[in-house]
Order: sequence, then structure tokens, then C-alpha cells
Amino acid sequence: MKFNIKTVNNYFFVGIAGTGMSAIAQYLKGVGKKVAGSDRLFNKDNKMLIQEQFEAMGIDCYFQDGSGIASEVEAVVVSTAIEESNVEYQKAKQLNIPVIKRSELLAAISADKKTIAVGGTSGKSTTTAMIFHILQETGFSPSLMTGAGLTALQKKNLPGNAWVGKSEWLVIESDESDGSIVNYVPEIGIVLNMDRDHKEYEELFQLFQTFKNNTRGKFIVNQDHEMIRKLSQDSMNDFATKTGAGFVAENFSQVGFEIKFTINGIAFTIPVIGRHNMENAAAAVAATAAVGVKTEDAAKVLKTYVGIFRRTQLVGQKKGVYVIDDFAHNPAEVQAAIRSCQQIGKRVFAWFQPHGYGPLKFMHEELAERVVDTLRKEDCFLMSDVYYAGGTVNKDITSDVVIEAVKNKGKKALLFPDRNKMHDFFAKKKTSGDVILVMGARDPSLDKFARDIFERL
Repeated sequence: MKFNIKTVNNYFFVGIAGTGMSAIAQYLKGVGKKVAGSDRLFNKDNKMLIQEQFEAMGIDCYFQDGSGIASEVEAVVVSTAIEESNVEYQKAKQLNIPVIKRSELLAAISADKKTIAVGGTSGKSTTTAMIFHILQETGFSPSLMTGAGLTALQKKNLPGNAWVGKSEWLVIESDESDGSIVNYVPEIGIVLNMDRDHKEYEELFQLFQTFKNNTRGKFIVNQDHEMIRKLSQDSMNDFATKTGAGFVAENFSQVGFEIKFTINGIAFTIPVIGRHNMENAAAAVAATAAVGVKTEDAAKVLKTYVGIFRRTQLVGQKKGVYVIDDFAHNPAEVQAAIRSCQQIGKRVFAWFQPHGYGPLKFMHEELAERVVDTLRKEDCFLMSDVYYAGGTVNKDITSDVVIEAVKNKGKKALLFPDRNKMHDFFAKKKTSGDVILVMGARDPSLDKFARDIFERL
């Protein structure tokens, strides 16, 4: 549906604590709209951090029981995870309040701005954050809506995934997993990569083709990916790690928690880990060049980029053991996270919690293959039960199918159905030089779980 944010001033978000929902809610509050929302995790007596942050902004918070939806609400916003049977969805229908999808609302907001939309199956949040950081530090004052909290914004006691700037520029993620990427009409469109995640390659390609056709200005792609290269508008707009693009990143090295490389011969140093972050930075440099930022200036300000929440984020180091938390949830991301940690640790314990039964069923064979290809003989891959967020779902697959496949190829793999049983395992097995890598998505308790592992070392 077409939605005009200029005529709607009172919004209620169902599941407002989710990263995608919370970003839009904060943005609308920042531009003067009345915003409230609910979440099944909200509690009046024991408030979550994000609940306290919302209330400090003037966003009213409710438990997800329908009590916050009144007749004066003009639009109820839901994500694809909210089914029509949800009590608040039903109350909105009873009160004849329009129900709008999160992606439709984001598309309506972005249509009114000079939007930079970042697409691809991996790296969207990091690249979006890097673009925002470059533009912010070079005086362009952009707005932001993204899927992960920027550390620099979280230090301001904000959730960190939204910001209202003073200019017409807006930086967003465009999601292919639910097909909503086709709703955006950006000034600058970017496709980072294309791996099997939720959808097959052919369907992904068609979504990215439509995304390209909708882009009003420059369209930027990763020339390293054979299929994505076919979408190139002009190779001089594009980025790569070899020749054939206008922005070529090469000479990669990683020492500790810092990477170095060059883009078109200009030296970059960024306090993050992983070769994949060189590619993310190259995409960000190409995008901001389209806005008017010189590569030399981008290199200067990326030295102060401090990362985002749960993207190869160092939880801490104790007794020579590092604990790293990461949002990796598809095979390519799991592989990239493990490889990044291998540059730091003599041995990596890589634990992964699948973020749903459907995703695990879709990706389990490729996940096992990539883990086998990536693990060194000293490394160990661990999994626990699938995260279940509720709703109707077929639970006909379990994590042990991946563990058995990895073990059958001669690599170390262990199943801990109850993830809390791993604390004793790490206590006995850890030695100086190890890295414990925590990976997974959707589950809001994962960052706390990573901190618990660190505290018990």
C-alpha cells in the first residue's frame, strides 16, 4: 500500500524492541511524530535497557496485550513476524486502524529523502554504519535507520540504530529476505553480495534487478561476485578486491583487532577485524564518493570508526582467552566470522545458534560444507538447539544434522542442546590463545549469553 507519513502523526509499533522496528520508531519520534509501542519482553517492574531508552525519548511502552492501542492511534505498524492472529493486530482491525508493514513504512519514509540503500545477503549493517560514519564526520549530517546499534551512538545512551540528521540524506538497509528491497526508490543503491540466505540465487537476482531498476541515481555493485557483476550500471561506480572497478581494495592485513589495506593506492586503517570488513569499507567508500566525499577523506575518518553491536564485537579478554560476539546467521557470515577469529586465536571455539527452523532447513547442507572448509584441525564447531521465537512453524529439523555432517568430514564438532552446559566445557578446555566465538541472530539474549561466558572464564 502507498503510505504518506506527512498525513499520519500517531503511530503504534507492535514488537517495537526489534531492531528494524525500533529504528523507524526512533526516527519518527525524532521528526516530531507521536510514537508508542509494545513488546512481549517489556515489563513494568524489570525494564529492559531499550524500554528505558524509549521512555526517555518520550516513546510510551506497553506489554504486547493490546492495552496501548486506542482509537486515536492513526497507524499500527507490524513486521512480517507478526501474524494476523496477534491480539494487537486484531485490536487494530476492531478499531478500524490501518495496519502497515514495517517495510512499507520505511519505503514511504525513504521515498521522501535522498536515500542511500544498502542491499546484499551479508554486511548490510556494517556497510550502512560505515557510510553513515563517513558522511557524519565529513559534514553531510545524514539520517540513519539500520539493523544494528552503532557503538558511537550507543555511547550516547541510545539504542544506536537510528539518527535524525539535518540534511536530506538518509542511509538505510534494504532487506532481501522478505522481498521488501523492491519497495525502495533510492538515490544511490548498493548490492554487496549474494549468498543463499532465505532465498535461492535466481530469486535473489530478480529482487536485486528490480532494486537496480528502481534506483534513481548511481547503482553500485561488488565486481568480485560473478552474478552481481551482471547488474553493474558502470564499473567505475563499483568496488572490488581486484581490478575491474572504480574502487579497488587490496593489500589486506590484520594485526590483532585492526585491519589495513589500500583503496586505489590510498592507505586505510580501521579498528575492526576480518577481510570482509575491507570489502564493506570499499562499498562505503564507493557510496560516499557518489555523494561527494574524497577517498582520502573517507580513509581519514574511518580510522575513528568503532563498529556496531554484535558484529565481531570483542566482549573481553581474560587469561589470554578472547570472547567475540557476532550476528552471523547464514553460512557465508559464519565462515567469515570464523576466519576473522582465526587471525587472532591459536584455536577457535565457534558456537552457532540457528535463528529458526525454516532457515536451518534451508541452509544446513551449505552451513556444514562451509564450516568443514573453514575449520583448522585445532578448531571446534559447536551448536545448540534452534532458537524458537513463537508462532506456527514446522520443527522437523535439529542442530545435530549439521554437527554430524561436520564430524563425518573429520572436523571437531559438538552438540550442546542446552547452551548453558557449555560453561563447564569452556572452563575445562580453555587455554591462553583461544577465541570463543558466539554467533546467532533474533535471540535478544545472545549478547548477555556472550557476556556470561566471558564472566565465567
